[in-house]
Amino acid sequence: MKSYRGSFKKMSGELRNMHFAKLSDLPNEFISARIKGGTRQQPLTEGLEVVWDLENQDFRIFNWKTVEGAVRSEE
Repeated sequence: MKSYRGSFKKMSGELRNMHFAKLSDLPNEFISARIKGGTRQQPLTEGLEVVWDLENQDFRIFNWKTVEGAVRSEE
């Protein structure tokens, strides 16, 4: 599975380091088993992406507009 490591500045100004997988790289069964209450999606601002945080085992938002340094991919 492909995963990524990157850091971005949160709205609060705090730096968040994340090890994550893009939803497009995860099996549909994995995602559907973790969605509660249906699949209603709210539109996100450009540059924000819902990802699966591999360390916290939950959905998170990664902000591509405020990336600090390089985002590295791993297999």
